[in-house]
Amino acid sequence: MIIGKKEFHVGKRPYIMGILNVTPDSFSDGGQFYREGDISDVDKALRHVRDMVNDGADIIDVGGESTRPGHTQISVAEEIERTCFIIEAIKEHFNVPVSLDTYKAKVAQAGILAGADMINDIWGLKYDEDMAAVIAKSGVACCLMHNKDNTNYYDLMDDIKDDLNESVRIALAAGIPRDKIMLDPGIGFGKTYEQNVKVMKHLSELKALDYPILLGTSRKSMIGNLLDLPVEERDEGTMATSVYGYMQGCTFFRVHNVKANYRALKTVYGIMKE
Repeated sequence: MIIGKKEFHVGKRPYIMGILNVTPDSFSDGGQFYREGDISDVDKALRHVRDMVNDGADIIDVGGESTRPGHTQISVAEEIERTCFIIEAIKEHFNVPVSLDTYKAKVAQAGILAGADMINDIWGLKYDEDMAAVIAKSGVACCLMHNKDNTNYYDLMDDIKDDLNESVRIALAAGIPRDKIMLDPGIGFGKTYEQNVKVMKHLSELKALDYPILLGTSRKSMIGNLLDLPVEERDEGTMATSVYGYMQGCTFFRVHNVKANYRALKTVYGIMKE
């Protein structure tokens, strides 16, 4: 799989996607790295990108709108303003693929023009009917996540696989190449705590979809509930889920703490490789 100018050898080793939220209200790092109109915070964001790259990040995922439970949707214009400038700055200073976390086609189009190499769509191309065409026309990669607006399932894993297959069908019909697609089971989205744990337990079933799998558990409430810890104390739990996910067949890991997860995954990779 090629993202930007970098080739990713799926199944060979784990890859880290470092999170950069340029938002005031994300659940873990909202307001930490960027505020509109304040150049010092752009510099702080770039320093964080530098640290993540040095710590082992293979991709940087830029998000301009919080998607935490109960989040407030922002306008297309505001999301573009938050994300495109930082994407341009990252591409100017670093040789690393950049993913844009958005489900809006106009934001994706602007982000791609700014230099984004991948679109990370939490609605799997089902929120905005123009998203698939924008991605296909640009030639960038995409991550399609499972999501829904309720937690009602007939059979949890079968329903998730069916939903992800539908996202793939939309992508392929629009002309997105098969080797430009990865999938995300959507831990923390449209699922109860118990359902999130069940998805984690059965991650290996997603190998049947025959696409690279991205796992995004970083500091989420599932880990908080398992450990009874606040968001700032969930890195060890995140590392455990990353390691477990890799052992179950996941390839990409979207995390806040790059260094810790990189070291944990490098360790288990070294053991499994031998």
